[in-house]
Amino acid sequence: MTPLSGLDHPGGQSSPISPQPVDDGSRVKLSEIIIENDAMKIRLAIPKGSLQDLTLDLFKKAGFNFVESARSYVLAVDDREIEALLIRPQEIPRYVEDGVIDIGISGHDWIEENQSNVKEICDLTYAKTGFHPVKIVVAVHEGASFRTAADLQGKRIATEYIGLTRRWLEKGGATADVEFSWGSCEVKVPELADAVVVNTETGSSLRAHNLRVVDTILESTPRMIGNERALQDEWKRQKAESIAMLVQGALRAATLVGLKMNVACTSLESVLGVLPAMKNPTISPLADREWVAVETILDLRQVRDLIPRLKRAGARDLVEYPLNKVID
Repeated sequence: MTPLSGLDHPGGQSSPISPQPVDDGSRVKLSEIIIENDAMKIRLAIPKGSLQDLTLDLFKKAGFNFVESARSYVLAVDDREIEALLIRPQEIPRYVEDGVIDIGISGHDWIEENQSNVKEICDLTYAKTGFHPVKIVVAVHEGASFRTAADLQGKRIATEYIGLTRRWLEKGGATADVEFSWGSCEVKVPELADAVVVNTETGSSLRAHNLRVVDTILESTPRMIGNERALQDEWKRQKAESIAMLVQGALRAATLVGLKMNVACTSLESVLGVLPAMKNPTISPLADREWVAVETILDLRQVRDLIPRLKRAGARDLVEYPLNKVID
């Protein structure tokens, strides 16, 4: 048994990372984790926090079942070739770059924030409220006159995104007092800060705090990333690609459903005319030669409108069923 080598603090020889003046107790002490010294394993980081449950559910549909252990940052998994850790997404890109973690899932925002040198394996577009990117925005009070980076010259900006904010200001030819905040930045405007840089999915929190978006710095989705050196190992590269394939298949399946039905041969042309033109359903003969079975995959958003139309076109015994994975 050997300790996992790594950094316990953003200092040392790690890649650039935004200063975080206070440790809230959630920072993972990776050097305290003891793992088996087994070359035929891949070390995977799952994002802790808002995307945790969604990510674990996605992996479950992909065929990987995780169980939290007594140590909150260690996950048991029913794949003996995987060692899984639960880590804040803000830290995952740094640990992957340093080689402490082989592969992990973190947002594009945190990869850019840390300017991490990692290999992107795949893009996984999912969020708390749906399958779309989140936006990293600069926001000010609705009544404020600020419109550009230059307008914020010398002002105070609260954010978790220290690096992204400073680079945005620099691009706009401005400097400001960029203050690190542990979240809930919106409540600080206008009494404690002139502006905030936050992530938003729907904009509801910004509206609730009477904030207005000045600019969008970037759009972000979760990415599966890998350590460059680890992925040069043939076994780890293939394992990472296999995990990515299954997770992407599960993500794609989340927006699709299967639909099967029985159709009289005399109604087949009418039923096929209702199905989307780009779909090629499977048509199989039944014991009764005057009937066939039709099966297809449809967008989840389409099926509620199609089923009544298919019924009217002559389809019978319609069965809709969920999918776990859809892989090209």
